[in-house]
Amino acid sequence: MKENTFAIIEIGSNNTKTHIYENEKNIYDTTTTIEFKKNYSTNKKIDEKDINKLCIEIEKASKYTDKIYVYGCSIFRNISEKELQEIDEYLYKKYNLKISVVSQEEEAALTAYGCYSNTDYNGNICVFIGGGGSTELLIINNRKIIEKKYLDFGVVDITKKFPSLKEDVPTCTLDEVRTYINSLIGEINTKCDVIILAGGDHLYWYNNARYGLNENTLYKSENQKYMIDIETSDKYDENAYITSLDRIRANSDNPLWFDGSRAMKAITNVISHKIEAKYVIPTKINMEDGLKNKLINKK
Repeated sequence: MKENTFAIIEIGSNNTKTHIYENEKNIYDTTTTIEFKKNYSTNKKIDEKDINKLCIEIEKASKYTDKIYVYGCSIFRNISEKELQEIDEYLYKKYNLKISVVSQEEEAALTAYGCYSNTDYNGNICVFIGGGGSTELLIINNRKIIEKKYLDFGVVDITKKFPSLKEDVPTCTLDEVRTYINSLIGEINTKCDVIILAGGDHLYWYNNARYGLNENTLYKSENQKYMIDIETSDKYDENAYITSLDRIRANSDNPLWFDGSRAMKAITNVISHKIEAKYVIPTKINMEDGLKNKLINKK
C-alpha cells in the first residue's frame, strides 16, 4: 500500500461515490447506485443487501489503500443510534472502519466550498446540492456564503410521489411535478444569475442523454467547464419528460442511476426559475471535494 494514498467513500441515499487519491491526484472515481433510502422506506430498516453492496465498494477501495474514510449522508442521519451502532460494529469487525455521519449543514458547506473556493465571479451564485433525501441551497457572493436554505426532500421523495418518472415515458407531466415541488420549497428572496448544480454527477445526465453543453465563459474552473443558458436548460428539461428514458439508460454503464434523473431535472428547473438564473453550470462536484482538501491539509 502506498503511503500517500487514501480513499473517500460517500454514502448517499441513492448513490455511493468512491474516490481514491494518490499524492493528491484522483486515481479512481466511481458512482454506484445503492438505494439505501428507498429500501429503508420499504423495510423500516437498512437493508442487509445494501450493506453487502457497500462492502463490495469498500473491498474495491482496499485494493488501493488501507486508509479508507467512510461518510454517511441523509439516510444515516435519520436512522436510530442503535441501528447505526450495529452497522458500525459489523463494519469495524470486518474492515476496522466506522461510518462518520455528516450533518446536512456540514455536507452542504463542504460541497459548496468545492464550488466556490476557486471561482472568480462578480455576482451572486446559487450552489444547488441535490441528493436522494435532501436538497440544500447556498448563495455565494465574493467567495462567501450569504444565505442558506435546507430542504428535507430529494429525488427519492419526488420519484416516490410520481413513480412513473422511472418509466420509459412518464404518465405525469413536467408541469405537474414542478407544481408539487414548488409547494415544498417556498420563497427564495435572493436572486442569482448563476446556478451551479452539485451534489452528484449532473454531467452524467447530459452526456448520456446526448444533450450539448457550451464552454463556461463566465469564469475559469477545472471542474466547472460547461454551462447552458436557461432557455436551453428549459428545452432539455421539457424533452426529458417526453423522450425515451430507456434509450438514455442504454447509453450508460449504470442504468439504475436514471431512476431519479427526471425528478432531479424538475427540482433544478423550479429552483433555477425561483432565483431567476440566466445560466446553469452542471458539475460532478460533491461533498468529497471539500473532504479531500480537509484530509490533505491534515497530513
